[in-house]
Amino acid sequence: MAKKENDDVSKTFHSLVESADRKFARVRDLPLYGRSPQNHYFQKVFKAYMRLWKYQQENRSKLVDSGLNRWEIGEIASRIGQLYYNQYTRSNEARFLVEAYVFYEAILERKYFDAGGSGKAKVDVGVRFKELRFYARFLLVALILSKMDMVRLLAERFKALVDDCKTNFRETNFKEWKLVVQEIFRFMEVDSALTNVRPLRYCALFDTHAASRPYLAHFHARKIVKFRDALLTSYHKNEVKFAELTLDTYRMMQCLEWEPSESFYQKRPVESVYKKHPVELSENSTLIDHSGASGLININLAADLTDPSLPSNPRKAVLYRPSVTYLLAVMATICEELPPESIALIYLSASGKAARSNAFQVESSGESKKSSKDRVVSGAYSEHKIHVLESHCNGKRESSDYHDNCLWLGPRGNGGSNALYPGDIIPFTRRPLFLIIDSDNSHAFKAGLS
Repeated sequence: MAKKENDDVSKTFHSLVESADRKFARVRDLPLYGRSPQNHYFQKVFKAYMRLWKYQQENRSKLVDSGLNRWEIGEIASRIGQLYYNQYTRSNEARFLVEAYVFYEAILERKYFDAGGSGKAKVDVGVRFKELRFYARFLLVALILSKMDMVRLLAERFKALVDDCKTNFRETNFKEWKLVVQEIFRFMEVDSALTNVRPLRYCALFDTHAASRPYLAHFHARKIVKFRDALLTSYHKNEVKFAELTLDTYRMMQCLEWEPSESFYQKRPVESVYKKHPVELSENSTLIDHSGASGLININLAADLTDPSLPSNPRKAVLYRPSVTYLLAVMATICEELPPESIALIYLSASGKAARSNAFQVESSGESKKSSKDRVVSGAYSEHKIHVLESHCNGKRESSDYHDNCLWLGPRGNGGSNALYPGDIIPFTRRPLFLIIDSDNSHAFKAGLS
């Protein structure tokens, strides 16, 4: 009788897992920009996962008797954390990022993916891949929250896990994960210059006090607009990055958010994470957490951690190495949906004249090897482009050449479709824009858009 009851509970549990996963798949690939209504999708997914989370908490012993593994609980919690992070990227509400951190920290603290707590000598390679993805996602969340002590701890554990996987699963290729490890350590090394200085976020300790804002109003134009949306992107060869977050866009993200002041964000020893709650082993070698939250993490916890006195952060669309056409499509969507009396910030970091000049040198050297009879003018080259190439060959290159006045968003020498010109941005200036060009060719955009 007990076995049948356990089987029914297990069947219901797996049915809830499949239902929640299907709903998760629907929102996972939704665009990260635009103001189209998506909340009802997320509400359904949150509701499905909260029902699943509560069910496994209430029926934990029966599920364990039916063969439930701790990593399965960790996978559910990891999905919830991922869902919160995805919601943060679409809304830029800090509370969602905090919730993601809370769930990821609970997974790390309770060692859901650790083989030692499952009673098994070794976890299979599929579970190891889940654990690797968990570490990568937790690293990204901790990085954005500027919790560098946790980032360093996670990076060391992540590296040790990759090394362990390479040793115990020799038949599996972990080359890509090794590259991810290299990325995070390189990111930490380059960004360490800003570790001991003031935060990039707006902070009351260093920035203008709120009481002085009325005096700043004299410097505003007649119409005061609100900062609502931002588009951040960069494209450089061998740029420092972690996952799809480059160092340039990471620092801009920090600059465009408020520095929270609640106790959650205050620095505390990372080691205390593992000493907060007593944990013991039960007779069947499963971990019992007496924290009172091992089965149900408070979904509204972040409401008590955010600072209500701070304005909301602007929505930010962060694009990793977009094509020119995709970048323009996102810009068009943001400008089209920009609320009245609002302004959008566009940050573009890319190589300009220097990269284009190298591309011309490659193309020119190739042209010099051909006779004039063998030259074929394709549709990709206009007469003006041919004139520019000839001017390079003759050493008469002029800085005013139109095709030098661009940003290069793509591999070098891969055609003009990778070039972003000042004229491409002109249609979007019908709406209030704050444009930042972080490039060696920014002067061309200043001249072309003034």
